[in-house]
Amino acid sequence: MGEMAVEPVDSPMTAILYRYLIVIVACVALLIGLQVPNFVDQYQKRLDAHLREVTVNLQPFQEIADKYFGGDLGKLIELHLNSDTKPFQEEGAAIKKMVERKLRFETDMTAMQVSLPMQALHVLLHGDREILDEARQQYSYAVPLNQDALVFGASAALVMLLLLELLFALLRFTYTKYFRAKKLSSTPLS
Repeated sequence: MGEMAVEPVDSPMTAILYRYLIVIVACVALLIGLQVPNFVDQYQKRLDAHLREVTVNLQPFQEIADKYFGGDLGKLIELHLNSDTKPFQEEGAAIKKMVERKLRFETDMTAMQVSLPMQALHVLLHGDREILDEARQQYSYAVPLNQDALVFGASAALVMLLLLELLFALLRFTYTKYFRAKKLSSTPLS
């Protein structure tokens, strides 16, 4: 049985496939990059809506704290938690959970008061799990053609193409080194 022919790395068919692969990767990376500003925007809108909601829900308790405890919600919560009555204890725990949620959203909203690239990085690395899950589940894809989206899209395409080029350069280097070593070892010495 003869050995199977291996197509050379620089054959015309390989070059065509490589060009198509590059075009496909660039298009996919561009489309993904275009979505980043849109996702960050939807995340921020959800965060703002949740912050407003929890603020409205806490307002009656804040008014009670203003009236009896100089505005200190912590004292109102403590009063409820230390009560002998189980429903008041549970109410105190519920108020405490709302206060913690509000603080979490306020912290996240403050972190979002930066440039778009830093917002995207914050959402990726430190985004609130609850808001991220909602944004992912109810995300509406769009192809915005504003400057931010185009910059993110072009950057994503460029980074992906550079990574792909590096990968293929490494593969070519490894392939030629392997076959050159194999060819040298199979050449008879005279």
